[in-house]
Amino acid sequence: MTHFAGKAAKVLFLSVVTTLLLAATALAADQAVAVGATTGSSLRMRADASTSASIVATLDKGVAVAILDDDASSGWYRVSYDGKTGFISADYLAVDQDNVFTSYGKVNSDGVNVRSGASTDASVLASVDADTIVTVNGFENGWYDVTCEYGTEGYIRSDFLDLTASGNSSSGSAIVDTARQYLGTRYVYGGASPSGFDCSGFTMYVYQQFGYSLPHTATGQWQSGLGTKVWGISALQPGDLVFFNDPSRNAGKACSHAGIYIGNGQFIHSSSSSSGGVIISSLTSGYYNTYFVGGIHV
Repeated sequence: MTHFAGKAAKVLFLSVVTTLLLAATALAADQAVAVGATTGSSLRMRADASTSASIVATLDKGVAVAILDDDASSGWYRVSYDGKTGFISADYLAVDQDNVFTSYGKVNSDGVNVRSGASTDASVLASVDADTIVTVNGFENGWYDVTCEYGTEGYIRSDFLDLTASGNSSSGSAIVDTARQYLGTRYVYGGASPSGFDCSGFTMYVYQQFGYSLPHTATGQWQSGLGTKVWGISALQPGDLVFFNDPSRNAGKACSHAGIYIGNGQFIHSSSSSSGGVIISSLTSGYYNTYFVGGIHV
């Protein structure tokens, strides 16, 4: 009886070890080995390495995708994008050589650690939950270099982050064009009309023209839950809301100022300064760079 019990225990042990090894292998297979960028427009990601396979997704030119297998001897790369896995023809994918690029990523699990280095031995800087959007700055040994909440920069293992797009740039351009129409409009505290704007009144009014309802405070807009948060200045797109927090002006709130990003490191806003009203300012240096909190992409 003891002999059979010992044998059963050994079989169970071996079964558990095998299961764990298979799970670890499956997990490793989901980690990226490289990052590539699409070189063709309306590029089809397919379910298998064949032009006759079903289409998983259609990608624009210049989209960053995770490469899960860098053996392209078949003429195809196995890739992952926006939570989907498929194959892209090697003719239309450029493998990133320096591993420095800018993209977006969506966290796909709760309680994912952001670490100080590309290793599970590195210290934990922050923890983020599923669906959090972060800015991806590069790739290193199966990990993404990311910028997340309040500018924290660290590393997330690639199997916990899906590279993704940030949204529709054409509507962003329309938002910028509308905002520019009000350059020179005077600053009025509490104002939310073309006769005069304060900072959140300006962003509220412009976005209202596109069917969005925003509260009339910078903090309220930042905490509204609208769109996705953008943490790095380099990842902002025209039309994104941008927010700032000067501790001497925030009255204990999360944000003290708001504006709209217009591109090339600049944003448009209604300023209460001596040269105030609706003006364009730089985000890349000086006061607004120092107190930048983040952006919202709708």
